[in-house]
Amino acid sequence: MILEGKVALVTGSTSGIGLAIARALAAEGAKLMINGFGDPAEIAKLTDELGAVHDGADMSDPAAIEKVMERCADELGPPDVLVNNAGIQHVSPVESFPPEKWDAIIAINLSAAFHTIRLALPAMKRRGWGRIVNTASAHSLVASPNKAAYVAAKHGIAGLTKTVALEAAREGVTVNCISPGYVWTPLVENQIPDTMKVRNMTREQVMNDVLLAAQPTKQFVTPEQVGALAVFLCRDEASAITGANISMDGGWTAQ
Repeated sequence: MILEGKVALVTGSTSGIGLAIARALAAEGAKLMINGFGDPAEIAKLTDELGAVHDGADMSDPAAIEKVMERCADELGPPDVLVNNAGIQHVSPVESFPPEKWDAIIAINLSAAFHTIRLALPAMKRRGWGRIVNTASAHSLVASPNKAAYVAAKHGIAGLTKTVALEAAREGVTVNCISPGYVWTPLVENQIPDTMKVRNMTREQVMNDVLLAAQPTKQFVTPEQVGALAVFLCRDEASAITGANISMDGGWTAQ
């Protein structure tokens, strides 16, 4: 197992992409701290399944981020692998976009990654090994209407990734981001019935003509595929990959 003896911290990992990444890292032997909100009983099951420690820190709060990083170091050790995955979304035209939603999206989707990285990097540099993986999005490369804050944050993640990669290039630390297209998660699946009603479409039409309109493969990315790529980026064979924005979007951004 390639991560035996390593500590991994994955933000936003109680469901969806983050949970799949956490499972993939745990399967490779990582000592794991997961983060996120959810039903306490379900989270307890996850911690048992993964042998993980859970911390429910609010990733929009820099003070809470400092505490979760300190707790990770105290209970497991400083993170060798840091995955910044926490994220939220709001859809609205820019002229009516609520400023508080803008602030929250930038805080959780972008600023949280800055805070975790600045706190994790010194120990990685001292050890001469580290892996930082940021979950970006196809929206780190292209835009969609009504997603000003999300697109801005994900473009920011791509830039942050490149900058830190350059700063850590000689320290044994790689910094990359993964940019998925539409990923099949419960959040996406639960949108389908309402869209069917509103647009008078079949389930297949909603999936192909709405959700997957931009993805030439007409297939969703799976959370497990994202998890597998995150694990690969932790391997020694991936040590020359740094500062990369890796598209995983069924050809969306090839167009």
